[in-house]
Parts: sequence; C-alpha cells; structure tokens
Amino acid sequence: MAPVAPDIPPFVSFIVHRLNAAGCKAYVVGGAVRDALLDRSILDWDVATAAPAEQIKTIFHDQRQFSLRHDTVTLVHSGAHFEVTPFRGEANDLVSDLSRRDFTINAMALDAERSQVIDPFCGIKDLRRRILRAVGSPQERFQEDPLRLLRCIRLSADLRFWIEKETLAGLSRTAPLLSSVAAERVRDELLKILMTHRPSPCFYLMVRTGILKSFLPELLEGYLKRQNHYHRYTIFRHIVETVDRVRRDPLLRVTALLHDIGKPRTRIKKEGIWRFYGHEKESARMAEKILKRLRFSREMIQRASHLIQHHMIGYSSVWSDAAIRRMIQRVGSDEIHNLLEFRRADLMAHGLADQDLSLLDELERRVEGQMRDAPPLQRRELAVDGNTVMRVAGLLPGPEVGKILQDLNRKVLDHPELNNPEDLTALIQSMGTSA
Repeated sequence: MAPVAPDIPPFVSFIVHRLNAAGCKAYVVGGAVRDALLDRSILDWDVATAAPAEQIKTIFHDQRQFSLRHDTVTLVHSGAHFEVTPFRGEANDLVSDLSRRDFTINAMALDAERSQVIDPFCGIKDLRRRILRAVGSPQERFQEDPLRLLRCIRLSADLRFWIEKETLAGLSRTAPLLSSVAAERVRDELLKILMTHRPSPCFYLMVRTGILKSFLPELLEGYLKRQNHYHRYTIFRHIVETVDRVRRDPLLRVTALLHDIGKPRTRIKKEGIWRFYGHEKESARMAEKILKRLRFSREMIQRASHLIQHHMIGYSSVWSDAAIRRMIQRVGSDEIHNLLEFRRADLMAHGLADQDLSLLDELERRVEGQMRDAPPLQRRELAVDGNTVMRVAGLLPGPEVGKILQDLNRKVLDHPELNNPEDLTALIQSMGTSA
C-alpha cells in the first residue's frame, strides 16, 4: 500500500462511509485513483463494494438513483452522477474485482477512510514508468470487452504513455473483435480519441494493430496513397494532420477526419498528375454513410457532411461582394465560420508554404465585412413573404410562390438595396408581367 490524499468530494466520502457502516466494504476505484496519483483533475468518481446491487439500492433508498445496467447503481447528487458497483469476480472481494479491470493503472483502489491506495498489480510502478499494461492476460482482458482496444489507444494518447509490448501484441491479436461492439460505444470512444490533444498517433497505431480496419476501413483506402504537387503528404497523413491542426471541437474534428475520405475513390492520373475531381461530394456522401453506421446524431451527420461538401471553396480576389454573399448563403451564416476555421487547418495540413492561406485571410476579412453589414442572406430575411407574393401576383399557394421568393433572394444578394417592400413588390409585378 502507498499513502495518497486526494481531495475527495463530500458525497463520495458519504457513499463510502454509509456502505462501510452497513458492513459492506467499499473503495474508490478506477480512473479517479489513477488521476489522483497523476495530480490530474478528476471527472468521474466510482465506488466498488461487497454489497450486491439490490442491497446498494436499499442502503441508499433516500438518495436519487437509477440503474442502466443491472449490476450498477448510479446515485445522483447536485447534478453529478456517482456509480456504485458490486465487486466483480466470483470471489466477491476487492482483489478479484481489480483483477478483472483493463489496465494496471486502472486496477488500483483507494481506501478513502484510511487514505491508502491498494495496488495489487503494480499500477503505481507503471504510472511512474509511464507504461500502459493490461492486467494479467491482454488477450483475456480485450476479449472480455473489445471496446478496451480503443480505450487503450485513447489512454495512451491522453496520458502520453507507452503501451507495454505484450499489451500491444494483444491489440493486434484481438482487433477483429471490435466489430462486435455496439456502434454507439465505438462512436463515443472515437470521439474521445478525436478530442485528445493530438489524435494522429492514435490513428497510426490503429493502422499498425489492425484496429482501424475493424470499424473505419474507408480511412485505410488513403494509406500510402500519394497526391499531387499541392500536397506534401499522402491522403491518409493529410487527413490526420488536418485533425491535429483543427480546434478541439467535436464537429470540426469529425469533419476533418472525413473531409477527404472520398479521395481514393476519385483518384485518377491525368497528364501525369493525380486528380480528385468531385472528391468533396464523394467524401460528403461517404461521411454521411459512415456517421449513420456509427450512430452519430442526425444533427452531427447533417452539419459535418454539409461542411465537407463545401470545403473546396476556390476563392479568388476577383470575386464580387455578391459572390461572397452567395457563398455565405450556400454554406449558411451559422456555419460559415466553422467552414473557414476547418479550411485553414486543411490548407495548413498540405505540408507546404501555401499561398491559399493568404487568400483565406482575405476571404475571412471579406466575409466578416459582409456579415457585419448584415445583407439579407436567407429567404426568410426578405422584406416580403409568401403572402405578399400571392397577393401581388394573384397566385394560390404552391411551388410557383417559392420560385418567385428564390428569384427575389438572388436579386437581393446582388443588390441589397432592393430589400424593401416597395422595390420587391415592383419586382414581383414585373415577374408576373414577363410571365
């Protein structure tokens, strides 16, 4: 045992004390103990106890609680969740429980009332050496829950630990098992990987171990595939470099991961140069399919695929202000800043001194200018609506009304000064006359 004195929240102390008072030994376990020893902030507090789930419910009958899994009781206090779980393993004791956990650095327990760490698998030693090691047989641990394959990759990146040799070999041997894990669980772990400081080493390690093939094989299609003189890196490396460079935001990181996923399928050589005609549309189509498969939210699917489809901006200084406004309308005023931020990371990940970055600076200034002046960019911002169109043009509700509003919107994008009831009414009348 080794002493430790983390700042335990009062409610955690209350949980442990009440269980101990009921004759059911209880300990703080898992990541909280690891992070306390690493002097990291602790987000989740978990308690393991000798009490079975039904007894836990009874002991805490006066506390808000729920059970999503039959063996875990989650107590709710001040909006936070605290999981209380019976010991794992047939022996129903602490060491048996810890022996079933994934990695030695997670297989420690804190006796909160004595401020002592119980460390039967040398987790403290591995913490000091910055090594990630499976408890016992790596193959058995990964077979028990194949999601641990991704968790191993993520913890290695998040903590910046080396993966121990046998554990690394276990990743390769059991990688195909990941395909049996529920898509929602894979999605959540993938998001955690994407939100690490620098995700690219995770993806190279997933290639090396075969893990990537088990849940995102499309990304492998760009591995070692060279591009053209606009890019220093292969398709795969460019993608992961883009992920590294964009801000740690779930939407931006997912967009970066999939923005060129369609390049290998559109790659053709023309006049000795690799070309990728229409790759943004193919990438958006593939991204939508992949994100649906991984059970991402409908909002995330729509927003990421939309950004991917529009990421090849092709801006030139000769664009008119109206062209800038049309681009903002296509992308959406609520997404244009995300697109420009992502596009900057994309250009930086070319690995070359890219003159398009100066053009992007210019484009951002011009977009800001147009957004500041607030021209009518969307149809709903017109000074007239469908009722006005029907009254002036003598139309009944139908697609013709929408077509006229769309035509008005296009004219106002070119000439914002027309966005007033008088001028738009005159335009509606002229449209009716010309028809």
